[in-house]
Amino acid sequence: MTKLLDDKQISSHIKGMNKLPIKTRAMILNMLVEGSSMRSISRMTGVSINTVSKLLVDAGKACAAFNDAHVRGVKAERVQCDEIWSFTSAKQKNVKDAKAAPEEAGDTWTWTALDSDSKLIVSYLVGGRDSEYASAFMDDLAGRLANRVQLTTDGHKAYLEAVEGAFGADVDYAMLVKLYGEPTGKSAERRYSPGECCGIRKDVIEGEPDKAKISTSHVERQNLSMRMHMRRFTRLTNAFSKKFENHVHMVSLYTVFYNFVRIHKTLKVTPAMASGITDELLEMEDIVKIIDAAAPKPGRPKTYKKRAAENSN
Repeated sequence: MTKLLDDKQISSHIKGMNKLPIKTRAMILNMLVEGSSMRSISRMTGVSINTVSKLLVDAGKACAAFNDAHVRGVKAERVQCDEIWSFTSAKQKNVKDAKAAPEEAGDTWTWTALDSDSKLIVSYLVGGRDSEYASAFMDDLAGRLANRVQLTTDGHKAYLEAVEGAFGADVDYAMLVKLYGEPTGKSAERRYSPGECCGIRKDVIEGEPDKAKISTSHVERQNLSMRMHMRRFTRLTNAFSKKFENHVHMVSLYTVFYNFVRIHKTLKVTPAMASGITDELLEMEDIVKIIDAAAPKPGRPKTYKKRAAENSN
């Protein structure tokens, strides 16, 4: 009986603080980065969907700050960059007919820069795919690298001016341009099929990149990992992000999970450990502690409401 009372008091205390136990929050975060939807997590854990959503917001903010502070001075030889498509609320072509579509509705692009050797996500950015975002992305990438690198991007023209502005001549830069033809197969299969890649072209833009190492294969494989680990990126479902801010929070959580928590199958360590920026393997419970450390500390209210009895006097 005493044990039951103790458990009940502990549970009541936790609910009074409006905070789930560390293990429960760690389990929810693990489910988020393993491709579970927020509502399925709510059903399986018995936790309110609002609680799951708030935990994602808190995790996204804390993880963005953590990754920004720790992924610095990266010593890399080859960096590959790419953009992965998703959408918020509605696809771009459907935004004009969508009901109550938010201002950020439409195509949402996630820019990623990957160290080819350690597989570390050195930089990421969520937003549009224009030159402004390209410049911001490249400026951030350049600020995180400790040395000259060989940089490879796809043929997106926005990279040209962005790389020049961020690196100047201090980079060996090349573009890998894929050449596409018409997709093959039945007409019904052409709707969701990309054009068939019938060749590639390697264009040297700056410096002296090693042509044998001009590739975007590693970052494209990382794009697949992102789609598999984040439900919001899954195609042909209704799991897409309804809010742009939550999409950003999910990418921030995933990036820290990928860099610091998930052991890479080939490397046998995390990308952060392989890159040398840390020698510590984090667990999801450590991420929860980072969230708690980043949360504002409770304090005494600045103003006090007088009791009704006092007001009556």
